[in-house]
Amino acid sequence: MAKYDVIIIGSGLGGLLCGYMLSKKGYKVLILEKNSQIGGCLQTFNYAGEKFDTGMHYIGSMEPGEIMYRFFKYFSLLDNVQLRKLDEDGFDVISVNGKTFKYAMGFEKFVDELSKSFPEERENIFQYIEKLKLIASQSPLYNLQEISNHVFLNIESVKSSVNEFINSITDNPILRNVLAGNLPLYAGVKDVTPLYIHALINKFYIQSAYRIVGGSDVIAKSLEKSIEGFGGEIRTNAEVTQINCDNDKAVSVTIKTGEVIEGKEFISNIHPFAIIDKLDTHLIRNAYKQRILSLPNTISNFTVYIKFKPNAVKYLNYNYYHYNTDDVWNCENYNEENWPLNYLFMNQAPADGSDYATSAILIAYMHFEDVKQWNETYVNKRGATYKAFKQEKCEKMLESLEKSFPGIKSQILSYTCSSPLTYRDYTATKDGSMYGVLRDKNFPVQTLVSQRTRIPNLFMTGQNINSHGILGVTIGSIITCSEFLGMNNIIEDIKNV
Repeated sequence: MAKYDVIIIGSGLGGLLCGYMLSKKGYKVLILEKNSQIGGCLQTFNYAGEKFDTGMHYIGSMEPGEIMYRFFKYFSLLDNVQLRKLDEDGFDVISVNGKTFKYAMGFEKFVDELSKSFPEERENIFQYIEKLKLIASQSPLYNLQEISNHVFLNIESVKSSVNEFINSITDNPILRNVLAGNLPLYAGVKDVTPLYIHALINKFYIQSAYRIVGGSDVIAKSLEKSIEGFGGEIRTNAEVTQINCDNDKAVSVTIKTGEVIEGKEFISNIHPFAIIDKLDTHLIRNAYKQRILSLPNTISNFTVYIKFKPNAVKYLNYNYYHYNTDDVWNCENYNEENWPLNYLFMNQAPADGSDYATSAILIAYMHFEDVKQWNETYVNKRGATYKAFKQEKCEKMLESLEKSFPGIKSQILSYTCSSPLTYRDYTATKDGSMYGVLRDKNFPVQTLVSQRTRIPNLFMTGQNINSHGILGVTIGSIITCSEFLGMNNIIEDIKNV
């Protein structure tokens, strides 16, 4: 008899949420994590006395009754995660060609605020908001509606691109840039990224937006405590190297130490590319392997983690999206001279509620190709040329930041940074991709990653199922666990908490 009912490979948010739902319902669950810290993109690290987030920077729809609040309540997170609300008058600030524009919180305020900059576009901005609301209303899981079929998203929004939609809203080139200004939230690609990704993310944040106080790992720690309270187990430093199958199904996993652990059902919370690499069975045909291995992925990033001098920099209660180009869709097409074409600047929420920032994060797009020469190296052992590369990129990013915030460089006490290699090694995403598989409106079926695999008792979860981000991954984990518990049963449980 198998030792565990369900073995989950990877302890990112999707794996932890699946572990919570299944262990709560009495399944004997084991989560295996290759790193020493659980959480995937919820991981944090300490530098110069500051705690820095690595992937989860702010969350939305956390007012009572809103969708993420209801999920937090169901997953017993409300009492354990402290939040700080972003500026209602402008939680996101978009900077294009030296001018700034604010995303205000609340649908009416959003329209009112942008209409100050584009008074003649008020009706178009209103229609933009109405379309976001419509797409969300037609996506059942985002509203905890009973599911009568397997259609989870508005079909029209799957087959049309973000830029096509925005272009249909307005002819104003500046407003088009502004409405697409938070592209780094999903690494959107022109004529490729489906509208539903933009619509659901923006509706999610416009309703309400918050920063996590004390680091995003508090979410992982809370889920870990709950899972263990339900009788589940989580093991770190336990990298799965092989998924073992008989003639019909998966039967066990082998971890790096050589230990073999038996299970009845298996869930992968790692990139589909990585899971294929751990399978050697006739159950997975070459055509399926090749489809998974050929899936395009979103771009990676270079990040600078900044520690400020004490009481030197006023806390910015908003996220700052800056573009050094007149086309926000062009930022992946940089060269060595003009990089970075964009950046996202965020202060970490001070734990003491101070009006001064103690730390901040500065993120820019970067292709894996830029660091490919160090592909075979390991963390902290990449050599002098890599250090010089990182130092040069840090300086370029800080120089760009200085132009928007004059004097800020002189208030920096110290900084460190990470590259696509770092992101790859700590999150196990293909080439350090920020959001995993790139959805393509031109090939919606081909770029869809199902929770089901060709192995009947092996399922997938995480940002590659459904969508990325805390909301997308939560929905994806529900889709995965519906294979065990039934979709409408889960929805009813969430509604009844």
